[in-house]
Amino acid sequence: MKPRIEIVAIDCLMLRLFDDIAESNMPWMLAASERLRAVFAEDLIDLVPSYTTLMVHYNGLALTSAQARDLINQAITDLRPETRALGQHHVLAVWYDLSVGPELALLATRIGGSVSEVIRRHTEREYQVFALGFAPGFAFMGLVEDALAAPRLNTPRKRVAAGSVGIAERQTAAYPAQSPGGWNLIGRTPSALFDRNREGYSLMQPGDTVQFEAISHAEFIRLGGDDTPQEALA
Repeated sequence: MKPRIEIVAIDCLMLRLFDDIAESNMPWMLAASERLRAVFAEDLIDLVPSYTTLMVHYNGLALTSAQARDLINQAITDLRPETRALGQHHVLAVWYDLSVGPELALLATRIGGSVSEVIRRHTEREYQVFALGFAPGFAFMGLVEDALAAPRLNTPRKRVAAGSVGIAERQTAAYPAQSPGGWNLIGRTPSALFDRNREGYSLMQPGDTVQFEAISHAEFIRLGGDDTPQEALA
């Protein structure tokens, strides 16, 4: 780890802890987040974690850029990775079906197997929540195995149904609301991923872990899922 501080804006700095995405980054990222919140205290406006960076938005009326840099350096001095439990574990029920996961067949072809094999591979792994972004409640998770990794669609869809589960490169995620999107869709979850009445709003937070669980269409409907075919939204 070779920490670097980069300028984002007049009152915003980026702490880059790593250059490559890896599941082993997360304990260090959480430890740095905790330290940064402590040293900046009330002068911290926002702290935005990503796979390898932490964006520090501070009160520019209270701190100069040099003072903010000093606080960041103070926070990462003798930094040690978190050893306590990183976060909550979630099991997300997913209805995997071609009507809501049109790229299931594409991924099956890529691995030289069946749709059932794609589902088995996607559900057998536990994923780390690295960051929130793109839309409220949208959790970037990883890493999917290399065989399931697939590039984003060349032409993003104008509308992707809420709850849609997809893969992009070695990331996987679920759309919290209907929105544009270019991920490879493989299923849909009935879970409410974003709720204004929930503390923290998002169901998942960085440091949490997620396991996907395949469910039947009947169970999906019972849990409140919307089975409108993805093609009907195009």
